[in-house]
Amino acid sequence: MKTIISRYLPIVLTLVFLLGGTILFSGQTKLLAGTKPNNLGMATGQLLACPATPNCVNSQSLDAEHKITPLTYTSSAEDAFNTLKTVVQSFKQSAIAPARSQSFAQETGNYIYAEFTIPVVGFVDDVEFLLDKDAQVIHVRSASRLGESDLGVNRKRIETIRAKFNQLQTEVKA
Repeated sequence: MKTIISRYLPIVLTLVFLLGGTILFSGQTKLLAGTKPNNLGMATGQLLACPATPNCVNSQSLDAEHKITPLTYTSSAEDAFNTLKTVVQSFKQSAIAPARSQSFAQETGNYIYAEFTIPVVGFVDDVEFLLDKDAQVIHVRSASRLGESDLGVNRKRIETIRAKFNQLQTEVKA
């Protein structure tokens, strides 16, 4: 058995390396982007619920696995939303995405949709922000399009956004 593994392992690794290199250097990383969901956007003042898989976080979720704290602000809602846009656009791998033919807008007075692309492999995560002026929070949802586990990437991303958002809010006050 060991002889078979030691004999074929270099061949398998070489094929994986060549396939990965071909995809990477041919510009075909969109193969791993998945399809943009057509049911994103705010429905009745709520962001779409997370699927059963652990690759999603949502501040409006009721279950602990997917729950994350919304962003909070003390400035005006308009200033907070502008600060958030600045933060989202500061990520090299992000883009406030065009609405295309979807039934929702990419950005409105209280909603932002962005796509975050994972470098090298090209996986795309859908990230949404919904402003709740009454509660002075910005609800968040970040979900992977493909796979089941994201190794905590969506949660880490939102926490990084939160840290940058809070830092910029503090700088504006000073």
